[in-house]
Amino acid sequence: MSEVNIGKKIQEYRKFKNLSIKELAEKSGVTSSLLSQLERNLANPSINTLKTIANVLDAPLFSFFMDAGETDSFIVRLGNRKKLIFPSNEDFTYELLTPDTSGAIEFLLMSLAPHTKSSDLLIGHEGEEVAYVTKGKVQLYFENEVITLFQGDSIRIPPFYKHKWENESSEPAEVIFAVTPPSF
Repeated sequence: MSEVNIGKKIQEYRKFKNLSIKELAEKSGVTSSLLSQLERNLANPSINTLKTIANVLDAPLFSFFMDAGETDSFIVRLGNRKKLIFPSNEDFTYELLTPDTSGAIEFLLMSLAPHTKSSDLLIGHEGEEVAYVTKGKVQLYFENEVITLFQGDSIRIPPFYKHKWENESSEPAEVIFAVTPPSF
């Protein structure tokens, strides 16, 4: 594991906020001298000092301890998405928009080709989801209702509510989901 450069991170966040060292010192209660030493890696901050600086800079505390290369594990590039294709219905797919399912939430892109449905049966599952239609028009069979959702519409689906999706149109449809806890 490489050494973390906390001073450089402080300086990057400070410059992003358009603050001088003196302004950051005034807002945080940390002396200009210490801030200058921290940014040049001539001193190490206490956790309390770093928390104070992070609060003023609106920066998550953990971000000061991350290597620049570590952020690659947070990124999902368009061509590198994990795709779930159902052998019984290749016109219906999910793509994982989060790197994996290890976090507290996952995002998925569901694609429905024309005249395709997610399943024959209504299915309920643990976890809450919010769905946002990004393309086309879909029908959501939701417990005892059929709801038509258009591009730009969204819906919250509580845990265990039975549902299925259908694209009855002649155009492709896409829906982005946020699901918590992750369930795929």
